[in-house]
Amino acid sequence: MKQDKTLFELQSEVCKTLASPKRLEILNALKNGEKTVTELVNILGAPKANVSQHLAVMRHAGILKSRRDGVSIYYSVANPKVIKACILMREVLTEQMQEKSRLIKIVAKG
Repeated sequence: MKQDKTLFELQSEVCKTLASPKRLEILNALKNGEKTVTELVNILGAPKANVSQHLAVMRHAGILKSRRDGVSIYYSVANPKVIKACILMREVLTEQMQEKSRLIKIVAKG
């Protein structure tokens, strides 16, 4: 039981880390491979300091990993299952939105 509690606590921390729309955007941008901070700034249209801060938080949580090549730092997803989990959650949310939309149409037809 103690091990389960520890796992739930760790899972909670990962979920808290991913509770930012910007961090989810970063993960989406990294789903097909590593990118530099500059590439992520261009993709996200966010200030470099903001992107760097999010990257640091996600790297500290073990969601991302980084490597240096000369003056560039490349970021990538530490475990591809994180991307799978995010995709699965988006599918659940899409289905919920479709169901709500369907119910609204039914009520509107009255």
